[in-house]
Amino acid sequence: MTPDERRAVETWESLFRAQVAVLRRLGADDIWQDVSFREYDVLFTLRSRPGHAARLRDLAALSLLSQPSLSRMVDRLVARGLVAREAVPGDARGTLVVLTDDGVRVQSEVGRRHAEAIAAYVGGALADEELDALRRLTQRLAEAQGSIPDVRRPR
Repeated sequence: MTPDERRAVETWESLFRAQVAVLRRLGADDIWQDVSFREYDVLFTLRSRPGHAARLRDLAALSLLSQPSLSRMVDRLVARGLVAREAVPGDARGTLVVLTDDGVRVQSEVGRRHAEAIAAYVGGALADEELDALRRLTQRLAEAQGSIPDVRRPR
């Protein structure tokens, strides 16, 4: 491994371990009384979309779940009245997932507690300048992935 490769790997490991540590704390908190962490991710994603709605396939791309897992979760959220499934106008096969009024309420309530926890666990560990720098770096890292060629190894 070259020094540049080692630096990149160590940086990735550090970033990944920090994320896992915070996610474990968030997952263990009692803020998820109404929904699971993953269900909240779906509600949050829908809340941020125009009309609080997204096609199922787009929701899968925006959330942290695979489409089959997401489809089952959406079924559970529909049964609880937090989202509704609607047909996509002009697309007989398309499914639109829409946040209901109850879904908005639950997302808002859990979202407040979630924001407080993030502020404590992330904001409590870093100074304002560090938070700003981390946000800029992680955004740059995510945006760069579209322009970096895939690493392909010969078989």
